[in-house]
Amino acid sequence: MGEAAGEPDFVPLDHSEIEQSEMLSRANSLYSQMKSRRTTRHFSSRKVPKKLIELAIKTASTAPSGAHLQPWTFVAISDYSLKTKIRQAAEEEERRFYEERIPEAWQEVLAPLGTDHVKDHITDAPWLVVLFRHSQRRRSNGEMSPTYYSQESCGIAAGIFISAIHNMGLVTLTHTPSPMGFLREILERPEHENAMLLMPVGYPAEDAKVPNLTRKSFEEVSEFKEG
Repeated sequence: MGEAAGEPDFVPLDHSEIEQSEMLSRANSLYSQMKSRRTTRHFSSRKVPKKLIELAIKTASTAPSGAHLQPWTFVAISDYSLKTKIRQAAEEEERRFYEERIPEAWQEVLAPLGTDHVKDHITDAPWLVVLFRHSQRRRSNGEMSPTYYSQESCGIAAGIFISAIHNMGLVTLTHTPSPMGFLREILERPEHENAMLLMPVGYPAEDAKVPNLTRKSFEEVSEFKEG
């Protein structure tokens, strides 16, 4: 038997209009802040309060999602022995990737970033946050059913998480070991949860560096069709 579909329950939208001058000021302020965001692989071991990680996850979980299923779990790890175990597994997968599986086209675009199989950031950063995407959900009758637009939903949540981390003055890195199945096993997540991103979070090291890159111009990333 399928789940009974009741009448949708709506409540008033909580929205307060802002003067256009204030809208523009806020938009400029956020852009100014976010354009300074950079990804680094060099982390300090300096401690970060758990409350900040909690708030970043809460903020990420305000993301819209397909059918409001919120198909994500953020696993936050500060235990050093567990981070070490994850690092060892990640480095083994990455070593195989760089030595045996990396396509030439992928190697070409990674070259300017100076990446390799060594992943110091996994154990250097005080926190490691792994985003798991739910490919299925459990219905009220106990059956498992697919989630909808889970990839897109988790992508949006990840973007908000990254923005929240930058907003509080910390840094993160979006690491995607290939393949990532070992994370489900090590962190004992259910079969229907798939690791999507591994994100160390913390303060940058004093000597932290980033690749000398420039972002695409506004014209390259946008197009307007005005009436």
